[in-house]
Amino acid sequence: MAVNSLLRCSIRLQRKRVATHLAQQRALSGAEAVTALRPFYFAVHPDFFGQHPMEREVNETSLKSLNSFLDHLQKPGSHSVRPMKLTFYVRDTKDSSDVQPDLLASVSFTLHTYDVLSTVLNVLKSCSLPTEHMKDLKTSVETSKRPPEGGVPFYRPIRWHKSYYSFTGFKDPEQELQQARRVEPTLILWLRNNEPKATKKNTASLPRREELNRLKNELSRKLDLSDIRWQRSWGVAHRCSQLQSLSRLSQQDPGALRNLRGHTVMFADQSGMNASGHIMLGTMDVHHQWTKMFQQLPSYHSLLQQSDWLKERISLLLGGTQVVHKERLGPIQPITEHYSTLNTFHKSLISRRLRLHPRSMQGLSMLLENDRTNPSLHEMGYFIIPTTCDPPKLQVFLQSHAPEARQRTQRRNQLQAEEAAVLKLCLHNLSLSSLSKEPSVSSSQMIMCCNRLVEQRSPLMQGLHICVSQFYSVMQDGDLCVPWDWKS
Repeated sequence: MAVNSLLRCSIRLQRKRVATHLAQQRALSGAEAVTALRPFYFAVHPDFFGQHPMEREVNETSLKSLNSFLDHLQKPGSHSVRPMKLTFYVRDTKDSSDVQPDLLASVSFTLHTYDVLSTVLNVLKSCSLPTEHMKDLKTSVETSKRPPEGGVPFYRPIRWHKSYYSFTGFKDPEQELQQARRVEPTLILWLRNNEPKATKKNTASLPRREELNRLKNELSRKLDLSDIRWQRSWGVAHRCSQLQSLSRLSQQDPGALRNLRGHTVMFADQSGMNASGHIMLGTMDVHHQWTKMFQQLPSYHSLLQQSDWLKERISLLLGGTQVVHKERLGPIQPITEHYSTLNTFHKSLISRRLRLHPRSMQGLSMLLENDRTNPSLHEMGYFIIPTTCDPPKLQVFLQSHAPEARQRTQRRNQLQAEEAAVLKLCLHNLSLSSLSKEPSVSSSQMIMCCNRLVEQRSPLMQGLHICVSQFYSVMQDGDLCVPWDWKS
């Protein structure tokens, strides 16, 4: 009996030590996490990738996912999170003389840690970045958990002094970001310096562009596809190779692609079906992985139908509010995750019926997000609702914000119509081959940019492909990226 009692006491003591250790790890604050990740942010921050739009887009998406992962770990009562795979392009920070150096190979890793401290260490080590500065941080975290002699909890966030970077040799991210945002040249000056290079690349890419259009039309007709799209801004040659790969598969195993009829095919980072019902073909996957996914399409179709049914039920319960999924407002969501989110939200609604008039929210839309705790209203008029939002609290929020949501929705529709009109005008007046924008550019920014371009009427743009972006750059196929707020 004494031995058993001693054993139980030892187990309790061990569990207490483990719990204390986990509590200390979980005590790493958001501010300290940002401080600890400064070498990482310095290596992957999108602001440093102005000449590499595709890589900047990848890093922007992955940073959003990483921040969401860290935010979830800091929520009270969060014990587990779903593993998350991230991909980053990491720049070489050894040479501080160039804020736009050559890129290193992309780095992919999976987050499966359950505390902020381990997550930060995992990120730094995965990107082969130094972790020496974490020693002082870990000591600070453990010390901050111990009350001082007076018994009053003491906490002081770490703020690195400028001498820290001089002593350690690390680069100061704030200083480098200011350097990256130096005064840009005027549009005319930049066009004069870069138009010849863009024209040469554009001319060289014409045969590939024709081949791309031919392959796209041929596959769309042969497979009876609604459309073919791409998740990222890959080059023309890259897109052609992806279509050629799909074309070879259609010749080798035509029966496997029978289920594609009527769908939109999207070349993306992973294979499957997204929340919009588009069939995603992972660009890193091989043919047998595509074929295996095609065989699973009937089950995906079933999930899509069930998701549509859940959206209808939710709309009825919320006075006509429509659940939508906007890919440009966040990362691509697989249909399995989308269905799970809808199902969880629907169950919470039917557990406590709301008293909303059947048509009181007609014409309004909402986005469901798993990593939020409080509802909010997007500037474009969408309600952003946490999946686990308390129904009574949700009803009060929807009713009190409905007028503002209608005004913003109306404004959004007006902006989108105005954007389409001014884009068409700009395309015609400047004799452009194409005019597009990056997802980070809003409708109001695009409108202002296009109006100014029409006024400028620069002949240097004739026949070129223009993409309104955040930075100046000449793409590999001759496309010109122009910042929306270019200087005259």
